[in-house]
Amino acid sequence: MSIKKFKSKWFRVAVEGATTDKRTIERVWLEQAAKNFNQATYGARIWLEHFRGILSDSPFSALGDVVALKTEEVTIGNEKKLALFAQVDPTDELLAMNKKRQKLYTSCEFDPSFADTGEAYLVGLGVTDSPASLGTDMLTFAQQKPDVSPFRTRHYSEAAMYTAATETLIEFDEVKTEDKTLLTRVTELLTGAKKKDATDAQKFSDVHKAVEEIAQHAATQATAFTALQDACKAAEDQVQALTKRLDAVEAANKVFSEQLDNTELGGRRPSATGGDRTTAATDC
Repeated sequence: MSIKKFKSKWFRVAVEGATTDKRTIERVWLEQAAKNFNQATYGARIWLEHFRGILSDSPFSALGDVVALKTEEVTIGNEKKLALFAQVDPTDELLAMNKKRQKLYTSCEFDPSFADTGEAYLVGLGVTDSPASLGTDMLTFAQQKPDVSPFRTRHYSEAAMYTAATETLIEFDEVKTEDKTLLTRVTELLTGAKKKDATDAQKFSDVHKAVEEIAQHAATQATAFTALQDACKAAEDQVQALTKRLDAVEAANKVFSEQLDNTELGGRRPSATGGDRTTAATDC
């Protein structure tokens, strides 16, 4: 049974500008976040109101994962700014919220010097119902009183920051998955269907790997076929041996039956010869 899987379309999650503390999202941070993002390096999860739940069944458990980031120029109030766009892999809970038009605002969690690299990284994404105006009020409050900021205890680290919550249109598409056969995968590699812009060296490497996989698969199948042939031959020999034994039993049974048919049960009674009826014998 196939399981439905969804991935969002690209949507805007941040624009260079305000955060929820005294700092400002710099253009270079968005560029670095998009360039450096890799789920294998550190997975940015989606959190309800930036709370990180401890239990898997908590109302504040993760609602999905960010799977890709990119930057684009946008125009806001006749001013061009750099924006960060994301694609996410949602949980069923986030899909349900989205259908009910809940948690329509997003706020990014940035670490401007992730893992001492000196470059910015997106470490999480918050979903909230706080609109931009309330986000601005919260921003002002946090700037005036950073020590009592309502977000202070939710930060990924002391250096991390949250962007102001902005309304986000998240549209999800169902991801169609299929179990591909070896032939299909090799055909895709040979035709360049999966890497149209790959270099010749990359294509050659992929084809080389495909040929190796085919050879290994063929060797495995040949070994399995030989073993199956040996098993069939052994079974055939066993059937022939059993057939010969059965023929011998039937032949012996036939001989025994013929002997039984030609044998009189109990033997013949001796013929009566009688005696001299004129002579009487007396025992005195």
